[in-house]
Amino acid sequence: MLKAEIHCHIEGAASPELTLSQAQKYVVDISNILRDGKYVWSDFAEFIVCYDAVASLFRTQADYALLTETYMTELASINTIYSEIIVSPDHGDRIGLGADAYIAGICDGIFAAKEKTGIEARIIVTGERHFGVNRVVGAAEYAMRAKNPLVTGFNMAGEERMGKVADYARAFDIARDAGLGLTIHAGEVCGAFSVSDALNIIKPSRIGHGVRAIEDESLVERLAETGVVLEVCPGSNIALDVYPDFQAHPLRRLKDAGVRVTINSDDPPFFKTSLAREYDIASNEMGFGREEIDAMTRTSLEAAFVDDATRDALLARFDAYVQTGVKAAVKDT
Repeated sequence: MLKAEIHCHIEGAASPELTLSQAQKYVVDISNILRDGKYVWSDFAEFIVCYDAVASLFRTQADYALLTETYMTELASINTIYSEIIVSPDHGDRIGLGADAYIAGICDGIFAAKEKTGIEARIIVTGERHFGVNRVVGAAEYAMRAKNPLVTGFNMAGEERMGKVADYARAFDIARDAGLGLTIHAGEVCGAFSVSDALNIIKPSRIGHGVRAIEDESLVERLAETGVVLEVCPGSNIALDVYPDFQAHPLRRLKDAGVRVTINSDDPPFFKTSLAREYDIASNEMGFGREEIDAMTRTSLEAAFVDDATRDALLARFDAYVQTGVKAAVKDT
């Protein structure tokens, strides 16, 4: 199947192999976070510590170009035609690289992967909620000033329990006025009210995660009616104990209720997953058929933060591929 992804944090996409190579490059002992080729953490607090330790090993523009090209190439190898990656220019500043060089490295990686594989990608600039309102506003102002054709969306991630959505509304107003697509992490750690607040105050076209909307029937109906897209990351939700197992996960119920849902990997190697595995989970663990999974991929392309011409080209490629598969299946029967 062709695949698409609209929710993945770039530092969270660093494979253990690449991380080990970076640790050797900078002579850093990472035995406390990487053992037997796997990241080591036991709860959300330790996950953040592990994530930050991995992120600290990418220090230059070239490092970020390598990280991005490596992940984009991995995606292309499993028939992914489109990806949106979540990045934090604030992180670039915190590590002393600077936001401009940080973004430039990511763009270099995107261009290199596209030249090699044809994969299309865009960047979602993100404010990190737990660093406070001013830092989130600063991220939005940076995205506005950048005028970078690859920067097409704005997001807010981080500790969902920090502050109220209304506290951060100004950042989203700035991003909206700059013509950026809007999405926000909500309904992951916190309940359905978090999604409702996001819809009421931010009015995004997409919600990052959003799965706990299932706890409010009227909210599910509202999502279905408005067509707001949920960027669902099943493997992440299970790894972080949002749900105990895939049978308890609400992706099936949300889709059956008419909510526009998509399949994504979030921070794949940290959660022992990949985009390929997420598609396998949808099929083998959740019982979605080929047509249903294709429909979720098409939703990702329809909801992508791209210009109309790029969207039309991606959809045409996807539809042609799907139709070819249908014809082949009919011929085989």
